[in-house]
Amino acid sequence: MPTTATETTAGNETVEGAGITIEDPRTGEMLWTVPAAGPDAVNDAVNVARRAAPGWAATAPAERGTALRAAAKALEAAAQELAGLNASETGRPEAEALAGIAAGVSTLEQYAELGPVQRGHSLRGSRLATDYTIAEPRGVAVLLTPWNDPVAVACGLIGAALVTGNAVIHKPSERCPRLGEALGEVLAPAFPAGVFLTLSGGAEVGAALSQAEVDVIAHVGSSASGARIAQAGALTGAHVIRENGGNDPLLVDRDVDPVWAAEQAAIGAFSNSGQICTSVERIYVHRDIAEEFCHALEAEAALRNVNGTVAPLVDRRMRDAVHAHVAGALAQGARAVEGGSVPDGPGSFYPATVLLGCTDGMQVVTEETFGPVAPVQVVDTFDDGLRLACSGKYGLAATVLSSNIGHIQQAVAALPVGTVKVNAVFGGAPGGAAQPRGESGAGFGYGPELLDEFTQVKVVHIEAPPAALASGPGFSPDEQDLP
Repeated sequence: MPTTATETTAGNETVEGAGITIEDPRTGEMLWTVPAAGPDAVNDAVNVARRAAPGWAATAPAERGTALRAAAKALEAAAQELAGLNASETGRPEAEALAGIAAGVSTLEQYAELGPVQRGHSLRGSRLATDYTIAEPRGVAVLLTPWNDPVAVACGLIGAALVTGNAVIHKPSERCPRLGEALGEVLAPAFPAGVFLTLSGGAEVGAALSQAEVDVIAHVGSSASGARIAQAGALTGAHVIRENGGNDPLLVDRDVDPVWAAEQAAIGAFSNSGQICTSVERIYVHRDIAEEFCHALEAEAALRNVNGTVAPLVDRRMRDAVHAHVAGALAQGARAVEGGSVPDGPGSFYPATVLLGCTDGMQVVTEETFGPVAPVQVVDTFDDGLRLACSGKYGLAATVLSSNIGHIQQAVAALPVGTVKVNAVFGGAPGGAAQPRGESGAGFGYGPELLDEFTQVKVVHIEAPPAALASGPGFSPDEQDLP
């Protein structure tokens, strides 16, 4: 079956009637048209998944883990083909696409191990009674996944949902529909019929799935879409998990090497052309090292632009949105010391851009830009920078570069985000999970805690009837609560 995404507007993808047309973000040439699911297909998928869910829920957790390991092997075998589709549809360099697929394989393997050992809790009750909790699958799970790391992100949700016994309907982004369908074709044979389905389409398919009678909706994408999905879930009663937009700050203290700090800032702002949920979106640097830091950051951006290592943005719509933020900042007094203009030529390229002289009111500072843009504000003290880093409506992640343990602890305590990274813009231990805050979403993403999001807890109380107690050796009903 086909797959779907989250939002639909003309860019490098056009959703018309029953098809999605994709253009190559490097050349602007038309690649292919993928059929989109209609209302009947959505209803059919929900009904098929609903019928398949009880049998899959009754399957032993160890067997579900075995199926997930088989899916991981199939994904590993198809890595080259899927990476090529990822590069074609989103412009992501093939080596990075392969790394994302490898991460997806690891995630499936991880959940294959974690799922069978997910356990309940023993509760303290009467001496002759037994009380405990068990985790049960919610039922039918709808997964709405993005295009920026399409395989790795999808596999996290797919793995956790399936290994806990849910039937899954996956809707990939309309910006990479062929990749989404191919991923479904690779993974589905590892599971019984109807347990893992894929649907293609635009925003209308995502809305229809969100409003259907399903039990859990997991969404990774924009905050605007996430808010609509949360509203739909409130009406249907579905449990909603969201990892949505971010506006992650980078706070640079006075006591770090400014050249190293600029390298970290460049990695955070320019990796995957800035199209990462946890990209560095705004930078606050201490005045004492600001001049050297800004020169080094400008050089980092220029090197990427000269070498041509900045891949195109996913489509022209995204480029237009990114440039609108940059142009707005320039009109309000910011200076582009590198980049800052739309290049000539085909495709949806945008240069690595460094903006100096940014201020609080600029959209490039207050909103998620999602492009290779590094807006810099100079602050007089660490406290000033921390205050600005704590501002805003998002709460995904933040990074602090400092050698001062007091400042680090102060920032960890104050930053209203799900993840705080110290002296590394990316990274983290395997199995890490976080809860986004504010407009960045709700619920755990990844890690063992994601298994809990896809299950619901049942409390069990068992005690023997009075007749059984009366006939038991050495006990009477009156003695059952004695120490």
